[in-house]
Amino acid sequence: MSSDSATSPAKQLAPSKVAAWASAIAWPLASFAVLLVAWQLLVPMAGIPEYILPVPSAFFERLWIDRVDIFRHTLVTANEIVLGFLMAAVISIPLGYVIVSVKLLEKAVYPVIVFFQLVPKIAIAPLFVVWFGFGLFPKVLLTFLLCFFPTLVASMTGFRALDERVLYLTRSMGASAWQTFRYVRVPAALTYIFSGLKVSAVFAATGAIVGEFVGANAGLGYLLLRGTSFLDMPLIFACLVALSAVGILFSYLVDGLEVLLMPWQRKG
Repeated sequence: MSSDSATSPAKQLAPSKVAAWASAIAWPLASFAVLLVAWQLLVPMAGIPEYILPVPSAFFERLWIDRVDIFRHTLVTANEIVLGFLMAAVISIPLGYVIVSVKLLEKAVYPVIVFFQLVPKIAIAPLFVVWFGFGLFPKVLLTFLLCFFPTLVASMTGFRALDERVLYLTRSMGASAWQTFRYVRVPAALTYIFSGLKVSAVFAATGAIVGEFVGANAGLGYLLLRGTSFLDMPLIFACLVALSAVGILFSYLVDGLEVLLMPWQRKG
């Protein structure tokens, strides 16, 4: 009897989690479905020609017909997004901790970083092509620059948010500097860090596409320019769908990493 009573809450919990996941997926899909159906019906009714605004059936058909070519270019853009984002995370998070820990660096280095951040990245993108050519590196570098500052500021805010009295307590209990950093500072800062990473995940796609606009021979940005040159609106919208899919997938990966590294914030 006691065994049944102990396992019944777990049995009740599993269906509730499945229902929550199903609801989280079903509602966005339903919203997109309603939007696409309205788009499909209203555009012909309004008399808008296809070379101005194609209906969803046209660009989804193009997405299927050119799926091999679009997928190849999507992999190029996704590679640029991931590399630039990871480079920004690996550099900006430790740098945020160092700047917060060393007050002299915060006074001397942080204003310089802010100054360079104020320089429009789109304006310097052509310089990257002149300096580094049409390869992968200039797109990754531009993506890195767009992702760097939001992650740095969020990391600094997170490492600064910890109450100093907690640090005094850990020292009084004999914790080493590494133990304090591993078990106190990092968990306290993770909420802020992931807020910055989520913002950077949005900027990452922008950086990769802008870099491809300036100079590239592959990628979704290159394919968009090619479609614009020939006024191929179904191809343009097919590329936008592929780019949106990459952005959504990347955003969910960041969310999944947050759940994995912050289990104490899981609901239910």
